[in-house]
Amino acid sequence: MDVGAFGQFLPLILIFAIMYFLLIRPQQQKVKQHKAMVEAVKRGDRIVTQGGLIGKVSKVKDDYEVEVELAEGIKVRVVKATIATVTDRTEPAK
Repeated sequence: MDVGAFGQFLPLILIFAIMYFLLIRPQQQKVKQHKAMVEAVKRGDRIVTQGGLIGKVSKVKDDYEVEVELAEGIKVRVVKATIATVTDRTEPAK
């Protein structure tokens, strides 16, 4: 491979590098932060699901599911991955 052939591929390499740092890497970091947030959900946290439901975590069933109280006496099971945000965290017990 001579220098001329490498010079032709240099713009493609630069475009890929720019795409990686502007799009791919930030998205990977966002996914990592979301995963950490979901794993840290505990009883008493107020959450918002991707469907727009707002409730309070009443029980963490397992690694994939939590029980959320939407209103007095109304509880639903929610897949942890569908939790969009944790709006209000409970303080850890001392």
